[in-house]
Amino acid sequence: MKTAFKTAALFLALGSSFAFSADQSSTEVLAHSNTSWDGTPLKSVHLDNPEVRVLRIAIAPHSKLPIHKHPVINAGYLVKGELTVVRLSDGKKLEMKAGDALVEMVDEWHYGENNSDEPAEIVVVYAGNEGQAITVKKEEQ
Repeated sequence: MKTAFKTAALFLALGSSFAFSADQSSTEVLAHSNTSWDGTPLKSVHLDNPEVRVLRIAIAPHSKLPIHKHPVINAGYLVKGELTVVRLSDGKKLEMKAGDALVEMVDEWHYGENNSDEPAEIVVVYAGNEGQAITVKKEEQ
């Protein structure tokens, strides 16, 4: 069952399209891209032991996540609140509101910031190799 779940989750996370019959449910594509939100082409990945992780991340009002990068392809959906994603190299920003989806940057230092009075909550799907780090925090200098 665990392998079947991983395979199904990887299939969904990597953007395969499918539809249910109209009387069962409907499907809305939230993100479908071969580039990250900043326009950078996604890097080719080879998965020997595929592993998918789905995280719900809560960001308190008026708080900033640590500077970090992701060595794996990932995509997120902002469930509630507002979030600003900032690329460190040039300060480019992505302003998100509840209902927005993004394909995240790979191997680019960035951080998320909640400048609002309400908590933000984002669900992120990461696809990598089993046991591989999904987030690397930048060491403070």
